[in-house]
Amino acid sequence: MAMDRITTRAAWKGSEVDYRTEMMHRFTDGEVAEIDAALKACGERDIPEITPATFPLPTFAARLSALRGELLDGRGVVLMRGFPRDRYSPDEMARVYVGLGAHLGQPVAQSWQGQLLGSVIDISDVMEKVRGYNAGGGQHFHIDGSACDIVSLMCLRRALSGGASRIVSVSAIHNQLLDTRPDLLEVLYRGYYFRNHEMDAKYSLFPPQSADRIPVFTQKDGRLTAVIDSGSLRYAVQQGGVTMSDLEIEAYDELQRLARSEEYFLDMNFEEGDIQFLNNRVIMHARTNYEDDADVTKRRHLLRMWLRVDDWPARPPQQVFLSDADCSHWQAQNRRPFMELPSRYLAEMAAMQERRRREKTVLTPAATAGRAPSARGWHEDRDRAAG
Repeated sequence: MAMDRITTRAAWKGSEVDYRTEMMHRFTDGEVAEIDAALKACGERDIPEITPATFPLPTFAARLSALRGELLDGRGVVLMRGFPRDRYSPDEMARVYVGLGAHLGQPVAQSWQGQLLGSVIDISDVMEKVRGYNAGGGQHFHIDGSACDIVSLMCLRRALSGGASRIVSVSAIHNQLLDTRPDLLEVLYRGYYFRNHEMDAKYSLFPPQSADRIPVFTQKDGRLTAVIDSGSLRYAVQQGGVTMSDLEIEAYDELQRLARSEEYFLDMNFEEGDIQFLNNRVIMHARTNYEDDADVTKRRHLLRMWLRVDDWPARPPQQVFLSDADCSHWQAQNRRPFMELPSRYLAEMAAMQERRRREKTVLTPAATAGRAPSARGWHEDRDRAAG
């Protein structure tokens, strides 16, 4: 088991990086004009129909290809800023977002519901038992599903305050553990058993629990790849009968502790219209706590996309828990046409919120309640994956 030091540009510390100069691309007027023309050519197509052919970018596509290279071989982070959010409706912004993403990779379904574009918004007062991306407040650090090579967010609406995207280089944390706690690093390379979320498992083609351990870290050809998913570990313990040793808990706790250190994490404060792309193999992400609006239609609202990049090196097979086959199956079985468009989604949530008010069954939204990740640790906290 190779546990070599990572010496690439992916091993950065948040305290030493200025994302505005090292990780940001600002749209030029010419790029905005080209994207606007592509949007007109795209028309009102459904999300799966938005491809490089239907969203043509004859000049800007080359720039996007270079940014994809930065995600794979550079810092692993790109923030695109300066797209004029106020000129476009939420649905137009969604199509722009998918159109740009399609030039980087292939959008894949994000859950059993089959959505290719997810709404990251606090609806915990509208629906019960919501997933982490639909519950406000802060989050623990994680990496999204292994079928996703690039995880991305677009900011449609900011929170009243807070809600920064907090990111960290797993390569830098790997190196710190190699220097100070190689015994814990060895545990992380050995890995943990994973178990799927209940509804994802119900619609999966595969057993709900991994037959073997999923390594947190692997190395191949000088590349580090990580899989970090507190929820899947916790489900394996709570529902799958898995027992974690004290050393296994300590290793994962130390990983999270380092990620929470100001030396390592980097906060990105989104502006409306910002688009963030992260290499989902080497960058962990979380979210700071935030204050939100009582009206669900005026809340912090991000769109999320998972992209598979076919010309990237394959993820090590021992780290694949969520497969491309499952994502395709979810999409084929459960996705409804145009289901992801923000206008439709917000209208549904607003109607549900109003119905709860009339029925006097109003819940307390998580962000309004100021909920932050439990100080007791990831293994005792609720699922907070994504966004």
